[in-house]
Amino acid sequence: MTEDDILAEFRTANALLEGHFLLSSGRHSAFYLQCARVLMNPERAGRIAMAIAQKIPREIKAQIGAVISPAMGGLIIGHEMGRALGVDAMFVERPEGVFGLRRGFEIEAGTKILLVEDVVTTGLSSREAIKAIAAEGGEVIAAASVVDRSGGDADLGVPFFPLIELNFPTYAPDEVPEELAATPVTKPGSRKEA
Repeated sequence: MTEDDILAEFRTANALLEGHFLLSSGRHSAFYLQCARVLMNPERAGRIAMAIAQKIPREIKAQIGAVISPAMGGLIIGHEMGRALGVDAMFVERPEGVFGLRRGFEIEAGTKILLVEDVVTTGLSSREAIKAIAAEGGEVIAAASVVDRSGGDADLGVPFFPLIELNFPTYAPDEVPEELAATPVTKPGSRKEA
């Protein structure tokens, strides 16, 4: 998939939103990518997962024993990545504020894991998930996402393979431009705290 193909998928799904958004990272933006909308169609989600899988080097793919994604945003693409790679897909969640495995999920010690996200902005959720996976005995050897909107700044500590990089500007709370600040803010992500 080319960048134009990927953006066409977002536009077709009405998943590229404009307004004033408070991102899960705590930063503000005039644009929001609602990956849940683009992934709600199983065929499209499968195409996107296959395109991500093609970006991962063969030597890394050969080692992957499972895919783990952070809930909520990573659930669908994580599942589709498991299908694309022919491995089990699990997720970590944080009902008490800290990521961990639940629902009977277990990682065999030393299992090589691909961490999969929908959107990476600062990498905070990914780093928290990697820490939780390590605590369970897994070893994250690479990460992937549908979108990297970090501007290439997200350091996850492992090789990172986004399908597309989009560099919409984001702002710290004290840096929000006046015209954006004048627009009511919406918090569309799954994380309650900012």
